[in-house]
Amino acid sequence: MEVELRHLRAFVTVATCGTFTAASRELLITQPALTRTIQQLEESVGTRLLERTPHGVEPTEAGGELLGRLRVVLRDLDTALAAAAGNAGLRIGFQWALPDPWASDLLTAFETATGATATLLRRDDIVAALHSGDVDAALVRGEVDASGISGTLLFEEDRLAAVAASAELAARAELDWADLAAHPVVVNTVSGATSPLDWPPENRPAQVIQCGSYDEWLTIIASGRAVGSTTTSAAEAHTHARVAHIPLRNAPRVALRLLWPTRRSSDPLLRRFGELAHSVQRAS
Repeated sequence: MEVELRHLRAFVTVATCGTFTAASRELLITQPALTRTIQQLEESVGTRLLERTPHGVEPTEAGGELLGRLRVVLRDLDTALAAAAGNAGLRIGFQWALPDPWASDLLTAFETATGATATLLRRDDIVAALHSGDVDAALVRGEVDASGISGTLLFEEDRLAAVAASAELAARAELDWADLAAHPVVVNTVSGATSPLDWPPENRPAQVIQCGSYDEWLTIIASGRAVGSTTTSAAEAHTHARVAHIPLRNAPRVALRLLWPTRRSSDPLLRRFGELAHSVQRAS
């Protein structure tokens, strides 16, 4: 029997929902019909794809590999069908505050130029979101080196120091990048754009506190446990009553890049979005 699209969508839905009951409700078919569909797929590929557990089902090793590939294929297919129907759009991932009003101007310019929609989606793990097809492209600060991901540098932003408002440093009109290394430095390892390697080897912070989100980063600084650095646009978007932002001398600038799955490099909507991302002017 030939594998049909309905077999693939059924498998992805069952594996994602974790039970045949939930999947049948989502697909609007009976459980016996859904069970037969999965059995037909397993017979066609010649291996078991789902294992029953006390709580439902989960993919086998082969099923897990197939699931990852199918999610990408089906998302690309849905995107192509939407475009053919005149409902084209892009989902743009980001991790934290984007430069404003540049980001808003970019989305407006894209929608005006193409007639397609553009939606911003916050995702911490941008590489995973791009690989899975959860987002079509992403605006990301800092360096990203991942297979299957292409990108282009859009521009660079200045940094500000972030210190507790009650700290002595908060009274300074300006700080040097080297000044921060004399204090504990907090680093957001998931989506941040600062690393101990940003300082020269002879002047790196002696103590580094790691966190996993921008909110955690702000809270640690507000408590006086550490200092940090962020971009000017992020500082404007995320204010905190107990965090002061101070201009920095000699700080490395932060790159903002547009990333996309390499397999979609020829996508005309992505190419147009990239052109506009380079051409839309930033506020000085």
